[in-house]
Amino acid sequence: MMTGEQYKKTLDDNREIFFEGERVRDLVTHPIEGPCVSRVAAGYDRWYSPKPDAVSPLMMIPHSAAELKERIPLQHESDIVSAVTYQSVMTLTTAAARIAEALPQFTERIHHYVQGAQRRDIRIVECITDAKGDRSRPPGKQDDPDAYTRVVERRNDGVVIRGAKLHITGASLSHELMVIPTKAMKPGEESYAIACAVPVNSPGVKIIDTTYAPRHPDSRNFPISSNIHMPEGFVILDNVFVPTERIFLDGEVKFAAIFAHSLGLWERLGGLSAMAEEADQLVGFAQLIAEANGLANESHIKEKISEMIIHATLIRAALEAAIANCQVTPDGAFPDELYTNAGKYHAAANYNAMVRHLHDISGGSILTAPSVADFENEVTGPLVRKYMGTMTGVDGEYRARLFHAIRDLTADAYGGWKAVTNVQAGGGLYAQRIVTRRYYDLKGAKQKALHLAGIKDAPSNN
Repeated sequence: MMTGEQYKKTLDDNREIFFEGERVRDLVTHPIEGPCVSRVAAGYDRWYSPKPDAVSPLMMIPHSAAELKERIPLQHESDIVSAVTYQSVMTLTTAAARIAEALPQFTERIHHYVQGAQRRDIRIVECITDAKGDRSRPPGKQDDPDAYTRVVERRNDGVVIRGAKLHITGASLSHELMVIPTKAMKPGEESYAIACAVPVNSPGVKIIDTTYAPRHPDSRNFPISSNIHMPEGFVILDNVFVPTERIFLDGEVKFAAIFAHSLGLWERLGGLSAMAEEADQLVGFAQLIAEANGLANESHIKEKISEMIIHATLIRAALEAAIANCQVTPDGAFPDELYTNAGKYHAAANYNAMVRHLHDISGGSILTAPSVADFENEVTGPLVRKYMGTMTGVDGEYRARLFHAIRDLTADAYGGWKAVTNVQAGGGLYAQRIVTRRYYDLKGAKQKALHLAGIKDAPSNN
């Protein structure tokens, strides 16, 4: 395993990272990227063990419901790059099990790669979403054939790929890119059915970073995002060579969707667990600010918070059900598809309503509360403390800090990022509806309805 300092040194490998029009030559010292590096490094130090055969707990394959559940708090406590590494390892493990019978050679390569990644203690990110071009057309009918990542050359020792992958959190801070098809492919689209592992410093890989990091000299006004922000990578694969041993699918269109579905399962479980945690945080902020405002006993406030509590409880119940009903196989424990997808859909579809309740309970000071520095100023401090206070025991600065946290979490750059990613992460709401319908026992539901109606059978054409 690596220490944090060792991890930092691995980033000095001539990788091509760009941020706001300039190439980043040193990630460690960069004013925006540097703190993100430090967060990942801190995760390395937390899990470090000097034992020669040690494996990070976030790279170990769970083999029971109990082990699957144990991973959840570890993901919440870790940086997002480490959490995504776990999801990447599990995506590959799931896909390997699903293609084992038909494509044993690729399954063997995946197992060998995962074992090597565990030994090397590297960080891996998921690269699935393509540029897509004209969304109404399939990959093979785009004006630009590179709108979807594809194989442009096959060699005896590997392939050359070209394309772009979007919305890749922490790509510039990882070691490897898990590149997989974004969707099902059809005959004639063999060049797009490519899954492989690509080192970030491979010739031809370029990553353009954006960020929701606060651009303010006083990070105290951004108590949440200043401590957790990560770069979002626009990953360009410009004629990148991939050796044969790193290829996990190549041209087998029938199996392209398996990789996307496997990632969807773990991405949605991760999203479900994160949103269960966040729902509790929203309830906590709503209750705290209601108390600080002197409105905690008002019936309409209690009603809104009760609705938020029910929302949080249902998300938590779906998470518990997804784990408790997991499928345990020799390859590992895999969460239940129905509860994972239904829970993620419910959490994302109702998120904005819960935030609306929080904003309604809190009031306009979410956006206009004086800064922490204003409380420290000898002229303004006593005044803003006086008028931001509400009653004996509720200090004005305490209330202002609550407002800053609520704004940062739900109504600023990070809040916007959360609002979009809650919906889009794991393939969007439509994808979760499709999978939920696929795994729901619709036939059983029809039989129950027929039985209740006293009807023996439904028409044969339905």
